[in-house]
Amino acid sequence: MSTSRRGFLLGMSALLAGCATGETSYRSNYAAVPDEPYPLKAIPFDKIAPDLRRQEVAYEAGYPAGTIVVDTPARRLYYVLGDGRAMRYGIGVGRNGYALAGTAYIGRKAEWPTWTPTGNMMRRDPRNRRFAGGMSPGLHNPLGARALYLYRGGNDTMFRIHGTNQPASIGQAMSSGCVRMLNHDVIDLFERAEVGGRVVVLQA
Repeated sequence: MSTSRRGFLLGMSALLAGCATGETSYRSNYAAVPDEPYPLKAIPFDKIAPDLRRQEVAYEAGYPAGTIVVDTPARRLYYVLGDGRAMRYGIGVGRNGYALAGTAYIGRKAEWPTWTPTGNMMRRDPRNRRFAGGMSPGLHNPLGARALYLYRGGNDTMFRIHGTNQPASIGQAMSSGCVRMLNHDVIDLFERAEVGGRVVVLQA
């Protein structure tokens, strides 16, 4: 076998190995999570666009490690790891006029939170009034598996970074202003982020 042919085959083998490793990592990220209070099923490989899958990426934005950056126009959330790296997640964002902008911080975190619609939500959709006392946690709950509550100056902004019971909304602008993530992804972010951590929300 010629040297060039051998080099080509070795290069292809390395490329395929890299693809296999990436796919294996993806499947691990979105495998079933049976030990949750409300067990999560695996998300099929072809149900998430490649650019919306959780992955570590190069990120030179100048924010310190531990910062969450919500890039609203790009439908991406970055958790800054430091050393020019970040964990990137696909997100769903608020419709025009329903999005937070600027900076906030994580005031508290909750696992499998209850959901209580705001007054504006109930005025826009009277059907939400039946949940004025709160919707119990679970797979049907709009906040999903985890929620990070965003505060400013000691006050709850009423905006959240949370899971979702509508995975098809990831990559879309259709929420009431909160940042939606796949339940598998928000669990990962929840473990990384700390109460008091800075959140930067970028708008166009």
